Amino acid sequence: MIVGIDEVGRGAWAGPMAVGAVMLGGATIVGLTDSKKLTKKQRERLDIEIRQQATAIGIGWVSARQIDQMGLSAALKLAARRALRHIQHEYHEIIIDGTIALIDDPRVTLMKKADLLVPSVSAASIVAKVARDNYMQHIDMVFPGYKFAAHVGYGTAMHRKVIETRGVTPLHRLSYIPLAQYDRPISVGPTFADNDPTLSAVITTKQIGDAAEDEATNYLLRQGHKIVTRNWRTKFCEIDIISRRGDTVYFTEVKYRKTDAQGGGLAAITAKKRRQMTFAAEYYALKNDLTNINLRLAAVDVSGQPPQVKNFLKLG
Repeated sequence: MIVGIDEVGRGAWAGPMAVGAVMLGGATIVGLTDSKKLTKKQRERLDIEIRQQATAIGIGWVSARQIDQMGLSAALKLAARRALRHIQHEYHEIIIDGTIALIDDPRVTLMKKADLLVPSVSAASIVAKVARDNYMQHIDMVFPGYKFAAHVGYGTAMHRKVIETRGVTPLHRLSYIPLAQYDRPISVGPTFADNDPTLSAVITTKQIGDAAEDEATNYLLRQGHKIVTRNWRTKFCEIDIISRRGDTVYFTEVKYRKTDAQGGGLAAITAKKRRQMTFAAEYYALKNDLTNINLRLAAVDVSGQPPQVKNFLKLG
């Protein structure tokens, strides 16, 4: 009963820092190692397996503004505490990658290269890396031209050149020496919310919704689905995602909640909503002459920022 903890994004010039906490609880997942030694495709595959098999997973976030205000060390510890709050199971040991005691607990063990040696720490490294990379990918749409999806906030030559040309954004860490010459820009809206670091208000409601559907779509693709269409609408009904796997066509409703505290998104799939979904699926099948094929309703529960799939439910 070990909780592994690792951070991602400490050295980045922009974007939030994320700390992952994972309790595998005896699950054996082949291929776990330091996330930096894996390809993007490998990390995403392992991220799915970890979320399916781990006993508990937590990700703690701190914003660039918080890092600037409290310093890197204090921000790291805050993110670690936030991640550990999600572990609601009994555990006997906390293993943290590195030499800094991010958690004040007698059960803590510090270990260099733990992300290579301890499976739960490797898992924490992977889920934090995938979550942060997904966030930076969506931020790329908010600040076009900064190429956040490519460098994910790190001080690459590409990133340096963009900053020299365009200046900094509200997501840049001005306490870092290379950026100290800049003044924090005035945001057109709230920045990454300091009182709730799982939310990013620089992203509009529509962009968050689109990001949630993107995450649900990627989840289905990783599960072997072929996407037929998205946001299919008529004046009578609509369907978020239509996909096909084998001899079955799935009609999936995506339900997003900003935080877990708001309750699961699947609670919104009421009896009335299921009747609407059934009508939409039958109407689509009729218009597209789908015969000799199974039709199935499904729902994806997505929450957090960046959005993460919590549950996939086959409704019938």
